[in-house]
Amino acid sequence: MDKQTTLGFVLIALVLMIWMWWSSPRPAQQLQNGKQTSGQRKDSTAAINQPAEKKFEESRVQPQQLSQKDSLGKFFSRAAIGNESVVTIESDLYIAEVSTKGGTLKSFELKNYKTWDQHPVQLIKNTSSGDLSLLFTSTEGKLINTKGLFFAAALPPTRSVRLTGNDEYTIDLVLNAGTGRVIKTLHFKNNAYALDVGIKLVGMQDIIANYEYQLIWENGIRYVEHSSTDESQAAEAFLYAGGEVTTINASSPGETPISNTNGATEWVATRSKYFAVVLLSEDKKAQGGYLEGRCEAAPNQGIVEHYSIGLKVPFKNAMEETARFTLFLGPLDYDIIKGFNRGLDHIMSLGWSWIRPITEYAFIPLFKLLHMFIANYGIVIILFSIIIKIVLHPLTRSSMKSMKKMQALQPMMEEIRTKFKDDPNQVNIQIMKLYKDYGVNPAGGCLPLLLQMPILYALYALFSNSIQLRQADFVWWIKDLSVPDVIFDLPLTLPLVGVHNISGLALMMGITMFIQTKMTTTDPRQKAMVWMMPVMMTLIFNSLPSGLNLYYFVFNLLAIGQQVFINKQHDNVPLQKVSEKKRSGGIMNALTKNLPKRPKP
Repeated sequence: MDKQTTLGFVLIALVLMIWMWWSSPRPAQQLQNGKQTSGQRKDSTAAINQPAEKKFEESRVQPQQLSQKDSLGKFFSRAAIGNESVVTIESDLYIAEVSTKGGTLKSFELKNYKTWDQHPVQLIKNTSSGDLSLLFTSTEGKLINTKGLFFAAALPPTRSVRLTGNDEYTIDLVLNAGTGRVIKTLHFKNNAYALDVGIKLVGMQDIIANYEYQLIWENGIRYVEHSSTDESQAAEAFLYAGGEVTTINASSPGETPISNTNGATEWVATRSKYFAVVLLSEDKKAQGGYLEGRCEAAPNQGIVEHYSIGLKVPFKNAMEETARFTLFLGPLDYDIIKGFNRGLDHIMSLGWSWIRPITEYAFIPLFKLLHMFIANYGIVIILFSIIIKIVLHPLTRSSMKSMKKMQALQPMMEEIRTKFKDDPNQVNIQIMKLYKDYGVNPAGGCLPLLLQMPILYALYALFSNSIQLRQADFVWWIKDLSVPDVIFDLPLTLPLVGVHNISGLALMMGITMFIQTKMTTTDPRQKAMVWMMPVMMTLIFNSLPSGLNLYYFVFNLLAIGQQVFINKQHDNVPLQKVSEKKRSGGIMNALTKNLPKRPKP
């Protein structure tokens, strides 16, 4: 691309940006002196016909300046007044709180997991109002979100329930709306992170408009890790319909992606790095889904992503209508997620689609098998590294033997370069002929490494996202295999690379990589690579989980031992030219058969 074309594209982009800024709508005026401006007020008919994607955002706006009758209409204004009661349900896995205000889950603490600062993991982001509500438009044109309305419920006198063994508990929450009723049923089971949710609408045919209501989870999931940036990299929202997954990712501050679909929908979900919230349709009545994300800047250069999810349910104006759902609130444990048998494994970070089978059907079963006999996950990773090294031994052995032959040919190659220093083309011809004579494949050292790349990336996906490694202690300073093992902080952040502390295992991995590279590099022109690659990889791996760095450190140690063994086997073996028959086939013959012959003097 020449300079004029490049300048043209830059000018076009500049004009487009100026035009978009000029034509973009200005922020709405704020409330002044307790009164709304005319631009903010919407008449009742607008609420009925508003696009679905506007509903979540508007449902979050509290109409403080409007009377309850104006904002909720005659059907729901009375339900806005009441006294809140909370019941606590404790199982072996969690402690949940259900509120009669909104009929929502106000709290959902996981008993077997802790936050980075050792508090119980709380998955509900907005514990003041809770989550899991209904959203619909009334026939009066009012946008109704049930999270602010009071439900009636028969609660136990102690306001608490303890589930053990095979115990179950059901609570019916009833919202009265004029002549109609909304009945939300929550069914809890011990030893399960999922709860059954039932919705029954009785006599609502003259109250709900637009032939639809939505079951929504508005506030996403609470962050519980030390680094919000690291957690945001894994945060997404998902929709599963027709065997295909739709995802949205609000990865930059100010970004607000939206997905609003219609048609038979299996489930919607949102996740953080290690936990998830999922709404599943159990009776195949959901006919659409809604995903909305937004990203906000956080202190210390962090970012936080928020996701709202919802299932659309058709309303047929019958006297009584029901729908059944499952709400999952819990860890991204592969066995639990896979156990639903509903395609939920799509929300697991197991690598690219062509990498996933390696992670799912080889590495996860092996990892689980080792842990059955060994409790310490650090030792599991070490044994895992040894097994993978044994499996890859034929590939790496071939690579090392090829590199060893290349090292032995270096003196001859230097002679050729000196002899034909004024004829680069002839240098290439003679070196290729040398490869052919001695049966050396110049790609032999690289091809096995390329074949290992899918395996190594699958391991990266496994160790970077496995909840089993979260807060798993190993030895000495390595207290959590899911985060970098920082041994000391730097006084400043290194420019360009953004490194502000040093990981012990990443440093050890870099040292072993340096030793390995030095053992295999004899070409004087590649001396810079001896230190350049280890330094670069150390900086890259410095911010990765210590479990992953432990794997690569052990893998490199084994590779060094393997290289020493190969060297001892071949150090005293003299180079021999291959027979003419062997030369006639293979990759080297293909590379050299069409080389131009050197003209006779």
